[in-house]
Amino acid sequence: MGSGWILNWVLFLGFLSSCVYGLGVNWGTMATHKLPPKTVVQMMKDNGIKKVKLFDADENTMGALAGSNIEVMVAIPNDQLMAMNEYKRAKEWVKTNVTRYNFTGGVSIKYVAVGNEPFLSSYNGSFTNITFPALQNIQNALNEAGFGDSIKATVPSNADVYATPSNNDVPSAGRFRSDISGIMTQIVQFLNNSNAPLTVNIYPFLSLYGNDDFPINYAFFDGGYSITDNGIAYTNVFDANFDTLVSSLKAVGLGDLPIIVGEVGWPTDGDKNANSGYAYRFYNGLLPRLAANKGTPLRPGNIEVYLFGLLDEDAKSIAPGSFERHWGIFKYDGQPKFAMDLSGQGQNKLLVGAQNVQYLPTKWCTFNPNAKDMSKLADNVNYACTYADCTALGYGSSCNNLDANGNVSYAFNSYYQVQNQDDLACNFQGLAMVTTQNISQGSCNFTIEIDSSSSSLGPSLWGLAYLAVLTVMLL
Repeated sequence: MGSGWILNWVLFLGFLSSCVYGLGVNWGTMATHKLPPKTVVQMMKDNGIKKVKLFDADENTMGALAGSNIEVMVAIPNDQLMAMNEYKRAKEWVKTNVTRYNFTGGVSIKYVAVGNEPFLSSYNGSFTNITFPALQNIQNALNEAGFGDSIKATVPSNADVYATPSNNDVPSAGRFRSDISGIMTQIVQFLNNSNAPLTVNIYPFLSLYGNDDFPINYAFFDGGYSITDNGIAYTNVFDANFDTLVSSLKAVGLGDLPIIVGEVGWPTDGDKNANSGYAYRFYNGLLPRLAANKGTPLRPGNIEVYLFGLLDEDAKSIAPGSFERHWGIFKYDGQPKFAMDLSGQGQNKLLVGAQNVQYLPTKWCTFNPNAKDMSKLADNVNYACTYADCTALGYGSSCNNLDANGNVSYAFNSYYQVQNQDDLACNFQGLAMVTTQNISQGSCNFTIEIDSSSSSLGPSLWGLAYLAVLTVMLL
């Protein structure tokens, strides 16, 4: 045989080990004990992940990404949008968080996310009037700094910015939500003029959550339910949701505006429909479709998608639901939850986990069976769950089948671990005791936390020095 077959085989193996084209992940950091940023970056590289979406521009995270060649979407949190309404502040933000990292071996920034779902209905209009001016100022500041052609500002929006009439719930009837229609029209026109994409977060799980009448098969990609719209059969809610946005854009004359799916995923705990089995089913349907560039009926072809999320985050708000802390394709410690193939070729296997993770000592906090006074038990459990994560105890969750003592032990141990196994954190007025015996039960894992003294490491000393010098030069 000639050498050609060898080259083809090498290319084929490389293809299998890579991600779907355009696929990225969301890296959230709302955790009580974080993995070192460099560990997370290496984990992404080990799994062929070449794109990441952030929720801020933390310098430790950015320092770890420097030199990685991972394409980055940095972000301006909602609480900074008002400041970005002043152009001077927007220019300062770009200088500090974009220009600072623009050097050989720096951070490959592709997008700036202006806010995060700022038009969410539950925000009651808090950011409605300040998001568009912030978007304009950031893009103009990027242009002025010389990055306008290569770095684009966008606004990641929840899918609730568009809707269909209750009496005609089909994608072709999609329109921007009436209370923000004017603002959304201005935003998409500005994005179009800037050659920037619109970013939308689509969650089939949320269609199912809290709605027992929603057809469960419609949340996945393997058939069993469909709707018909003008002769088009929709067999999954992802396609229908995406095309509802396409129709909304068409209604304002911008049906060809590029769309990024900024977040899509499936949680693995915290609800009866949040588990690893369903997450596997969801990703095993989504990823092959993305790999095949199937697109949707109204927008066939490649779709740029960021999976949500990379890691579980035990400090996220659970106001939307207990599942919020369990979106990761990796556990809190960077270990894979279930088999998946990021290349979309169906070669499902466990992803490469984080390496050399340092944990606290192997000990747990458990209910003391010899405790005498039980009158304060409920108060102590409530206290523990207020300051630690007890979402796995909820109905349908992974620890739902524990007995009463098991529930107490889980709550006490969660608090004990969050408090870095401080002896005083395992007392609870004499109701608790420390044990070196693993008290996990079945599918319910009583965690041992990451050693926070090792997880707080930031960029290398060289990297910090380099960035410090660069910052001085930019002043």
